[in-house]
Amino acid sequence: MTDFTHLDDKGRVRMVDVSDKPDTLRTAVARGKIFMSPETFEKIRDRTVKKGNVLETARIAGVMAAKKTADLIPMCHPLNITHAAVDFFPEESLHAFRIEAVVRLTGQTGVEMEALTAVSVAALTIYDMCKSYDRGMTISDIQLVEKSGGKSGHFVRDTAG
Repeated sequence: MTDFTHLDDKGRVRMVDVSDKPDTLRTAVARGKIFMSPETFEKIRDRTVKKGNVLETARIAGVMAAKKTADLIPMCHPLNITHAAVDFFPEESLHAFRIEAVVRLTGQTGVEMEALTAVSVAALTIYDMCKSYDRGMTISDIQLVEKSGGKSGHFVRDTAG
């Protein structure tokens, strides 16, 4: 049972003890997409959604979510994040926005969950602000793209496949 770091030798759930790990610079990049109707895409792009500036609201929500990840995911360590950014990239031909989050800290554990949470909540915020126009929006492809730092080293997702 000890192959899983969140389980003790009796199979009980526990938070991993990172006390003996050295502080290292750790960065994670996550990405996702939200697809929508052409009309909804245009409203967001042109900033004509009645509820306000959708992408700026989603950016704030994503950064806030990164900071609150330990409150949402039971075994995540509370972290002193030193950088969190959420950006949006319109993909007009798909009527979609690609969402990217970068989270960084110097610490004993990684920030992958924080980056993934930032992307997820940013996408959910877009959905929430635009659902009166388009209940058929689809959130997809939320994934870790890159992480660096720590014992496991550098990871970059193979995008060729």
